[in-house]
Amino acid sequence: MKKRVVAALLAFCCCVTFFPFTLSAEETTGQESSKQPHLDLDATSVILMEYETGCVLYEQNADEQLPPASITKIMTLLLIMEAIENGKLSWEETVTASERAASMGGSQIYLKVGEQMSVRDLVKSVVIASANDAAAALAEHLCGSIEAFVEKMNEKAATLSMKNTHFENTNGLDDTTTAHYTSARDVAIMSRALIAYPDILSYSSTWMDSVRDGAFGLTNTNRLVRFYPGATGLKTGSTSKAKFCISATAMRDDMHLIAVVMGAPTRDIRNEIAKELLDYGFANYAVYREEGSELPPIAVKGGVLDTCRVKQAAFSALVDKGTKGQITKEVNLPNHLTAPLSAGQRIGSVSYYNGEELIGEADIVAGEDVAKISFFELYFRMLQSCFGVNL
Repeated sequence: MKKRVVAALLAFCCCVTFFPFTLSAEETTGQESSKQPHLDLDATSVILMEYETGCVLYEQNADEQLPPASITKIMTLLLIMEAIENGKLSWEETVTASERAASMGGSQIYLKVGEQMSVRDLVKSVVIASANDAAAALAEHLCGSIEAFVEKMNEKAATLSMKNTHFENTNGLDDTTTAHYTSARDVAIMSRALIAYPDILSYSSTWMDSVRDGAFGLTNTNRLVRFYPGATGLKTGSTSKAKFCISATAMRDDMHLIAVVMGAPTRDIRNEIAKELLDYGFANYAVYREEGSELPPIAVKGGVLDTCRVKQAAFSALVDKGTKGQITKEVNLPNHLTAPLSAGQRIGSVSYYNGEELIGEADIVAGEDVAKISFFELYFRMLQSCFGVNL
């Protein structure tokens, strides 16, 4: 009997000693190195961005506010794609053209007042043929008016931190606009958001298609789709104010690049600059990737579970081409954790190095909830262990 009392007291002391213990992991952050060549590009503003990481590979006057012409439609399409994703629109939904939509002019598919067309065919027309009337019809159908849709465009620009952007219409026609502008950087940002939708790329990489059951042909305004290896899109534009603009996307070796050119003097110069930017990116950079994975469980103190499942987040970083095989990593994880824990809670990190340069980190998180054990539950567990009986 005396031995059992002593064992119970020992168990009590262990509980009291155990519970005040806490642990916090120290966070570290990596720095991104930057470099760029000296390119002589005949355009007002340009930028080259890698899609997956968002890293900027080259920029020239990338934040100047400039008229964007039809690359405005990148934002128009982004709102439409979000509406489809959220169930507010469907691909086969029928849109009826209003008098205003039919009167847009410029690049168009010549919608007639009252003509009905599916969302799919209208999106296809905007992406491939840069149809102003199709863009207006979609905007009115989704928001009730072009003005309400444009308000949503500006709200989305703010959400994406597009700091040098303001829209006045859905299509980029600028004969009467007074404050319709964006920047090469902002165009790259919204292009990156748009090409996250595979359906857009299926259309923007198409050279020729048709609507109205084949009666009206569509030819892509982006010649790079036909003549540049790996081209995937995205959108061209030109007006007398904007000159010649493009957001050109292309993929090679599993790396997707976005080249934005604004204010080029001619269409051919615009296309050549886009190709030069893309060539530079593909020749000098690559993306290093590591998929997310499950790591061995880690011990937990003070929890209803003795261990916790552990997950490492996926990681990607832009690196100099030819150095992907030289990347090393260092796991930063404590020997044990302290309850309570929540699934997804950051508990450590993996640091990635290219030589001695830290190129980034991936979080290590708890893979499950682990509640904190109560004092009495722990006490009874230790008594059970001491006496070898179920209590």
